[in-house]
Amino acid sequence: MSANKSAANTISDKLPDIRVSTQPEDLICYSFDASGFESSPSAVIWPDNTEDVVKVMKYAYGNGIPVVPRGAGTGMTAGAVPAKGAVILSFEKMNRILETDSENLNVLCEPGVINGKLQREIERIGLFYPPDPASMNFCTIGGNVAENAGGPRALKYGVTRDYVMEIEAVLPNGEIITVGVKTSKGVVGYDLARLLVGSEGTLSVFTKIRLKVLPLPESVVTLLAIFNNLESSGEAVSKIISAKIIPRTLEFMDREAIKAVENYRPIGLPQNVEAILLVELDGHPSAITKEAEKISEICRGLGAEIEMAEDEDARNDLWAARRAVSPALYNINPTKINEDIVVPRNKVSEMLRRLSKLSERSGVKIVNFGHAGDGNIHVNIMVDKNNKEEYEKGLRLVEQVFKDTLSLGGTISGEHGIGLTKSRYIGMEISKKEIEIMESIKKVFDPKKILNPGKIFPK
Repeated sequence: MSANKSAANTISDKLPDIRVSTQPEDLICYSFDASGFESSPSAVIWPDNTEDVVKVMKYAYGNGIPVVPRGAGTGMTAGAVPAKGAVILSFEKMNRILETDSENLNVLCEPGVINGKLQREIERIGLFYPPDPASMNFCTIGGNVAENAGGPRALKYGVTRDYVMEIEAVLPNGEIITVGVKTSKGVVGYDLARLLVGSEGTLSVFTKIRLKVLPLPESVVTLLAIFNNLESSGEAVSKIISAKIIPRTLEFMDREAIKAVENYRPIGLPQNVEAILLVELDGHPSAITKEAEKISEICRGLGAEIEMAEDEDARNDLWAARRAVSPALYNINPTKINEDIVVPRNKVSEMLRRLSKLSERSGVKIVNFGHAGDGNIHVNIMVDKNNKEEYEKGLRLVEQVFKDTLSLGGTISGEHGIGLTKSRYIGMEISKKEIEIMESIKKVFDPKKILNPGKIFPK
């Protein structure tokens, strides 16, 4: 038994007031995330408050035990999959909304709060938290901040980073820091709060997060644009934005994604079409009615049919279908190599064309959906991991997808982070010097490299 694993097994003795498990059934449940990667932790710890986290980190730091903070395990890049000998620090119990400030438009919550729960709670009092990942009914605010999560509404409202005001965090040595501000402005020194957003649990452990919220929009209109030509759907995205219309969502699903959803959760999506755009507008009723008419005109000009969501139930059905795409794809093949590329909006059509050709040439099914309005395409290479040759072929396709993405001025990760699955590719996009700077920042925060080791940086 390794020294740090032995120390991990004694945590429950050293910290008797904190729930700790080394039971095989618990270790199995916390050994994987939505990426499909798997590695067993040496223990699982459930803190109840900041003081618990401090105690755990001090003990881990003193004994060289790797610690992996975990939200709900919905991440796509193995960010919550533990390194060998690591303990999982799971935040299910730290799930309280601590303050709701309607006058200053912010909320203070713990990292284990479910995104969808926060949204529902504050909507009751006329407030609105825009970031809405597809997994919003399962994922946590802490995980969202760690990954800088986006979602469909990022097109109009931005991503998680745009809403984080203040973070209370525990450093690897157990010291508590509070970074950011409670006010709407603040430029005293470096913006450490923004540095922590998207750091994937490698710099500190979040214990409280203050988020900006907005007034709930007055009205919402939802429409579906149905295309018989894949590239026309991409062209429509560019034309809508060029018309100075910024919908709150502009979502894309290709033929295979539509078929998968209808087989998984039938709601009557159109079949035998090449693509659909799910468009949603919010704001003043008269303004968004005019914008919906203009969008319909643009899409019809590109050969699309338009269907309007007649009521709240119809709207909810469309969004349930969109949020079901990712799990539905497992009915196509057991392994989904999920990528999260972003290209400039005016290159969406070209990227879709390249992905279609790549699928044809390789004979591997590639299913595409995502946030086309901001150029963010979720590319899903469908293979069987048990077929070694097929799986390796899929991994080779990933590299080609990234090459095409970068050649169009894009980025290899829009909102899923780097984690373990993309770390080997990070050098395709950023320079050695940039990586050196990032590693030096990591060293300042975590000199013993105990926080989420093996993530982000190439080995």
